[in-house]
Amino acid sequence: MAKVAVIGGGLGGLAAACVAQARGHQVTLFDKNEWLGGKAAVLNLEAPATPAGRNGGTFRFDMGPTILTVPRVLRRIFAEAGREQARDLPLIRLDPQWRCFFEDGTRIDLSENVDAMAREMESFAPGNGEGYRAFQRESENLHRISEGFFFWKSVEDLTDTIDFKSNMQANTLKDVMALRMGKTVAKVIRGHVPDARLAQMLDHYTQYVGSSPYLAPAVICGIGDMQASEGIWYPVGGTRAVAEGLAKLAERLGAELRPSTEVTGLDLRDNGTRIAGVVAKGEIIPFDAVISNMDAIRTYKELVGGKTGRKYEKKGYKPACSGVVLYLGLNKRYDHLGHHDFVFSRDAEEEFDAIYKKGIPAPDPTAYLAAPSGTDPSVAPDGGEALYVLVHTPHLRPGQDWSKMLPEYRQVILDKLKRTAGMEDIEERIVVERALTPQDIHERYKVLDGAIYGLASHGAFLGAFKPGNRSRQVKGLYLAGGAAHPGPGMPMVMMSGWIAADALDQDMGGRGMSPEAERAGTRDALLARQMAPAAE
Repeated sequence: MAKVAVIGGGLGGLAAACVAQARGHQVTLFDKNEWLGGKAAVLNLEAPATPAGRNGGTFRFDMGPTILTVPRVLRRIFAEAGREQARDLPLIRLDPQWRCFFEDGTRIDLSENVDAMAREMESFAPGNGEGYRAFQRESENLHRISEGFFFWKSVEDLTDTIDFKSNMQANTLKDVMALRMGKTVAKVIRGHVPDARLAQMLDHYTQYVGSSPYLAPAVICGIGDMQASEGIWYPVGGTRAVAEGLAKLAERLGAELRPSTEVTGLDLRDNGTRIAGVVAKGEIIPFDAVISNMDAIRTYKELVGGKTGRKYEKKGYKPACSGVVLYLGLNKRYDHLGHHDFVFSRDAEEEFDAIYKKGIPAPDPTAYLAAPSGTDPSVAPDGGEALYVLVHTPHLRPGQDWSKMLPEYRQVILDKLKRTAGMEDIEERIVVERALTPQDIHERYKVLDGAIYGLASHGAFLGAFKPGNRSRQVKGLYLAGGAAHPGPGMPMVMMSGWIAADALDQDMGGRGMSPEAERAGTRDALLARQMAPAAE
């Protein structure tokens, strides 16, 4: 049994703590904040007891992620501990998955059934339905390849995914070619779905990874099949319930959870190449291994330092985008909104060029809305709405002062909702609000330059690669979170925690994954194929 420190109690850190503790190691989890869950925090706002505020009441907001996909990652984590996720952390399947509003006044719902969606798209824009079916077939293949090459194992570059000496067989070569290396998400989508509005809808699978579809590699199109085949889910109680459920599980297993305790350094030996412990509150605490859920580049730069820290600084990783989030307590909900909504920009190229190339807020942004009261009435007083509004912005740039920029950009966002989403009276409905800016995100979560999603997935060839979960430079150091492999988004972040704990367990000669956990995390489509011979 190893003594393991987990730095950071975000979803990746909590997942790692659960898995490592379930495998028989003794885990202590540290977090600088007074709560656990990182970005998956909760905000409660009290409405004023006035007629306009409908006599007061509490609005509850998920502060960070609000879309949960690939629930089998959670199923595997709970199964590691011999628990059933559906019982401990119930989920509600959402379909339609998104409602989409466009600048020309049209709108369409994204549903999970591919054939039904293709028929709807054909009606919406003739000539696009069959292309959508073709896109989804390609997406399904990319999902399958991702499962084999990228998921559930530590990956930092191509050498971790493919054994070029012994594994370059015909099927492997076919899969490598299918990755469409050299093509971007936007190019693949528009090759199948030429309508600008529908292409823009599909572009926003990259919303999960905080990247531009014009710069992100084609393999990210696999998200389309993940979402269609595995669904979008709402955890009962909101996505905050995921963090609370994982923290409860870790504690039940025997992990020690230490919020309000910041790790400020690592105890490194052998010229900085081996972990011996962590430094917290001025005390050196010995550990056999460390899993860092802190931003991967900041981990290497600020905690490891030295030659290794400088090496990762020079690798050319770029922060993903940041964002402005408005938490708006409305005294009356909008019945025409879905649970999840996208209010799209007038021009996708203009928007992404502003954010990722010019480094300025988009003049006409896409707004993502979460309006959960229809699914979960407890989020707002009767008849009201806890409206979450996210607009992507550049990561922090020199000279940008969001304390001065926010008021003007808030109005840009509200005007967008009025003009494109049929919310003309939104300002009259707001009874309480808060905001989160890139500067707030940088300071609150210790992420690189306020980047919500860690590192950008840019580069048509190698953009999918992030720092690996098992450090090559420091023995006993493992990495989790959105800036480590396999990247951002709720399921991928939790998978990163599982991978980090699994790699640690392998290195420490641990018990390994149980058959129940292996099955729980296997794709339904693969399970069905495995069961087919038995059924015959």
